[in-house]
Amino acid sequence: MSLPDAFKDELRARVPLSDIVGKRMKLTRAGHEYKGCCPFHKEKTPSFTVNDQKGFYHCFGCGAHGDSIGFLMNHDNMSFMDAVEQLASIAGMQVPKSSPADEQRYKQQSRLYDLMEAAATWYAQQLHAKENKKILQYLMERGLSSEIIKSFHLGYAPDGETADLKKSLLAAGFKPDDLIKAGLFKESSRKQGDIYLFFRARIMFPVLDLQGRTVAFGGRVLPPSHGGPQEKSAPKYINSPETSIFHKGRGLYGLSRARKALGDGKVPVVVEGYMDVIALAQAGFKAPVAPLGTALTEEQIQTLWKAMPDDSKAPVLCFDGDAAGQRAAARAMERVLPILKPDHSVKFAFLPPEHDPDSLIKAEGRPAMERVLKNAISLFDMIWQQSAKGRDMSQPEVKAGFRAALEKRARMIPDLSVQNFFLNDIKQRISETFLAKKQDAQRFENKPFRKGKTPPTGLDTPVRPPGAKVAPVRSRGSLQRDRVRVLLGLMISYPALYNEFGESLGMAPVADEEYDNLRRALINLLDTQNNLDYQAVKQHLREQGHEKTLENIFNTALHLHVKPGQPLDDARRAWQDVWNRGFRNAKTA
Repeated sequence: MSLPDAFKDELRARVPLSDIVGKRMKLTRAGHEYKGCCPFHKEKTPSFTVNDQKGFYHCFGCGAHGDSIGFLMNHDNMSFMDAVEQLASIAGMQVPKSSPADEQRYKQQSRLYDLMEAAATWYAQQLHAKENKKILQYLMERGLSSEIIKSFHLGYAPDGETADLKKSLLAAGFKPDDLIKAGLFKESSRKQGDIYLFFRARIMFPVLDLQGRTVAFGGRVLPPSHGGPQEKSAPKYINSPETSIFHKGRGLYGLSRARKALGDGKVPVVVEGYMDVIALAQAGFKAPVAPLGTALTEEQIQTLWKAMPDDSKAPVLCFDGDAAGQRAAARAMERVLPILKPDHSVKFAFLPPEHDPDSLIKAEGRPAMERVLKNAISLFDMIWQQSAKGRDMSQPEVKAGFRAALEKRARMIPDLSVQNFFLNDIKQRISETFLAKKQDAQRFENKPFRKGKTPPTGLDTPVRPPGAKVAPVRSRGSLQRDRVRVLLGLMISYPALYNEFGESLGMAPVADEEYDNLRRALINLLDTQNNLDYQAVKQHLREQGHEKTLENIFNTALHLHVKPGQPLDDARRAWQDVWNRGFRNAKTA
């Protein structure tokens, strides 16, 4: 079966060749390529290279050469269609059937690529035409050099009354329907069969896909002094509508230009708009990119990760320092968490409130922008800052709500290993931030408190970091085993007590490792699920391997105090009584 070239090109673009090869053999990064020992002949010195940008592999030893389809055919002994089907499933694409409609659709896509390239060339010619000298001068007044204008292939769309784009494209063999499908023209609602320009009197920014093909445009309005509209209601930027070759939420402006730099280990900087990308590129930054008229999407972040080396996947997301920039950063943070995985993250950088990247570089030069990026904060710090906003941390209940907000965001991470590390770091940071000084905490661990006394006020974190070994505490400050049994039994029997006494349980100096492990499991359970009843709590703990400890608790201790099913106030009084007496005359457990 013959497949359209446009389909195969899209397939190769969506699935990096190194992803396919790297799952079948060991590859190591070598500049913007990968190297390894050839899987098609025996060798000790690597001579097999994989180039994602060019989309092919090559062995300098045996001459093996091909793309991702060819690699699967030769390495996995697949047929052509089996290889295509496997790649399509990875890319989330539907393999076209050999129907006239599908063939026509891919032919149409191929025509659109050619049409958009022709339009980009025409717009660039208009920018440099004598009659539009004032427009080119405007860009140079904005600080753009002739080299950067040429590098980004900038252009100009004249007003509709004088534009000749339609005539130029029709003369090149394209049809009016092609012009509409490309998003360059719209059908007229006034005159049937007529079409009109989508971009008028705007600076044109060609948008390229990963393979460097023009797929869309962004158009910036001109100021009134240079022919722009007098009214301020006109949008500053407009972008091509989505077409069969352009999806706003998938691509990034400047990414094709930055691919080589990313392969060489340069860190991408995600900024807001086209001019920001160009300003950074002109200032010498190698990998600036921007979304395409929308907020940053999950797919765009994943596209960046795929383009970066395996050992360095933390692009810097750069936002304005004003309230709008803070809100945009918060949205980006929420979108990153559900796709986070090992060795994949982002950082957040904030500009001074009065600047964007373009104005900051003009005002203070490249070093000022470098300082902004150097001060970028981690994703964890961003979560901490966002969760702390508007909270009065002098109140213990506010601190508890703050911790709950942090943990709620951490649990948005689907990868459990990453989630657990975030939760552990949250507990550690909470302890470092709100606990009393280390010597106070040590004093609390090793000295008894008389009846009526309470632990130090700074000790408001309920749990030690999971995994921290608790050595036997041979001091009078550790609770007697029987009292530990009662406290644990009460909390298990009356989970509603956790809201009131959870922190106290977390601070209890439990010397017995068996009961301390149960305590940790109970706190982690009630931290995440606060609507469980007595039976559900016990079942969860049994499943975690604490059945023997539960038997010891419920067979020996609770009948002396409160059994499950009694009034909650009785359980509350029992807890307070046991807790207050637990620090008096306690012996080694």
